[in-house]
Amino acid sequence: MKHGKRITLGVAAIAASAALVLSGCSSSSSTPAPSATAGALTPVKLQLQWFTQAQFAGYYAALDQGYFKDQGLDVTIVEGGTDIVPQTQLADGAVDYAVAWVPKALASREQGAGITDVAQILQKSGTLQVSMAAKNITTSADLKGKVVGNWGYGNEFEMFAGITKAGLDPAKDVSLVQQNFDEAGLLDGSIDAAQAMTYNEYAQILETMNPATGKLYQPSDLNVINWNDEGTAMLQDAIWANTDKLKNDQAYQATTVKFLTAALKGWIYARDNPQKAADIVVAKGSQLGASHQLWQTNEINKLIWPSPDGIGIIDTAAWKQTVDVAMTAKNLEGTTVITKAPDADAYDNTYVQKALDALKADGVDTTGTSFKPITVTLTEGGK
Repeated sequence: MKHGKRITLGVAAIAASAALVLSGCSSSSSTPAPSATAGALTPVKLQLQWFTQAQFAGYYAALDQGYFKDQGLDVTIVEGGTDIVPQTQLADGAVDYAVAWVPKALASREQGAGITDVAQILQKSGTLQVSMAAKNITTSADLKGKVVGNWGYGNEFEMFAGITKAGLDPAKDVSLVQQNFDEAGLLDGSIDAAQAMTYNEYAQILETMNPATGKLYQPSDLNVINWNDEGTAMLQDAIWANTDKLKNDQAYQATTVKFLTAALKGWIYARDNPQKAADIVVAKGSQLGASHQLWQTNEINKLIWPSPDGIGIIDTAAWKQTVDVAMTAKNLEGTTVITKAPDADAYDNTYVQKALDALKADGVDTTGTSFKPITVTLTEGGK
């Protein structure tokens, strides 16, 4: 049985991206701090870390509902892709803000990228290890002797930390393979436990016909290992800003508060109007179907809400766990995400707190204490 290539990517790929950050930090590529003349909107570019999809529904909702314009901003949302590293785009001045996973951004910071987490949108990890129920894989310890898939490229460290925490040697006790960015290996049986995001690839499985039943796969057909439950989860989608400009550019400081105020309001809109938010994303040209986008909006909401301290506030305990895993979990290359704890500029709650104060003054619910997810019915192919 062909299982694919052993995972050898990870920190090396992250470091290569970080090196691009350093090589791109010339004055010729930097853009001036956003500013606006009287009556004009301040131009702002936001770099996403992937293509248009409901993972970013809050930003598209803020744009569609005019929240950015209300703050005096003319926001352009820049799609990501397989060859785009959002924190690199931010560090070299191509954009004003970027959405990136915390561990990957910390790797870039360690290589010299001047970026700061100013709003932690996702409060929980959305990464799963999915298996067929018949395999009886429900915890990291159950991965012993199994073929375990992962995308690599820095996505593997929660899994490596979980396997190690369970007392297993990732190099000896499991057969690690690098899977494609889909669930084909799980569905054809060549992978026992495959990586998936709650809001994307997991849904792709549930949108597939089960040949044994003639119906779509159901959650009862599957088992999942959730790294939040295993205690090795790492923080993911956050809004990153330029560190130097936060310290020295008053116009950029003010724009950051305005940008966050509108973006958070967009996420609150997506929380309260998931169907409308999903429709907005579909209308923006997503390549994924309508039911898939509604599922994705709902699952992203679960990773955000409730936010007891207010959406976007960086929780110190979750940050510490992310840093600890980033410094201690080793992949097959024997490397970690980062080699030392990040400095005090790695995150700053100052700007998101000001945004939250502005929203609360307007009577907006910023915590979502009463949030309840909706029930989404998936269709074949997510259409």
